[in-house]
Amino acid sequence: MSHAADQSAESRAPEELARILEAVLLASDQPLSFERLQAVFDQEAAPSRSELRAALDLIANQRQDSAIELVEVASGWRLQVRERYAPWVARLWREKPQRYSRALLETLAIICYRQPITRGEIEEIRGVSLSANIVRTLLERGWVRELGHREVPGRPVLLGTTRQFLDDYNLKSLDQLPALPEIKDLDALHAALARLDPTFKPPADDAADEEGDASASTSESAAAPAIADAHPEDAEEPGADASPADQPQRLPT
Repeated sequence: MSHAADQSAESRAPEELARILEAVLLASDQPLSFERLQAVFDQEAAPSRSELRAALDLIANQRQDSAIELVEVASGWRLQVRERYAPWVARLWREKPQRYSRALLETLAIICYRQPITRGEIEEIRGVSLSANIVRTLLERGWVRELGHREVPGRPVLLGTTRQFLDDYNLKSLDQLPALPEIKDLDALHAALARLDPTFKPPADDAADEEGDASASTSESAAAPAIADAHPEDAEEPGADASPADQPQRLPT
């Protein structure tokens, strides 16, 4: 084992710890929690949480004028390209950004603000029937999951957001969602969506969009990437838990 990897916590300078964490975060393709960061050290040399926090703060301060920023999301910390530079980075990939319909994004926002919520309650708020394809797309995308059943006749499924949703929207918790005075005010809902997702633009023809809930979501379902099973901790934290294509890009490894 190298001397650097075997270095004791007491002899390691804060600046060196910050450089180690920066290298680990740069190489990772997902956010890293305190536990994951501590695991890269030998047990006897693992830094404390307070030492990790101080080193992460140092990285954040050092990158204030950089195109790369350190952000904390629900699953931990990650280094990513700042949003203002994302359009240039996105050109490295040929695939066009995934665009979602107003119906799907409205459904996602309603779930965010009113979870746990049933499909029938979503339909009551939107005033139109909800396509099963929209719910399936949100489930496959990893932004929504089933939390259980409401104990009423029929026992409808309760829906809530996931940790993946928070990670992809650069949120640490649901407390960071934009304030929304009235969930039934669709104009306010659209404004909240725009703050969450800069790519969201309500279509001019609302009626056409509502009529096309099923057809639009069919294409979304086909295009939505398949994801692995949810993290085990998802089952313990309803609503604690996925990136629109135009959100800040993670560093390629």
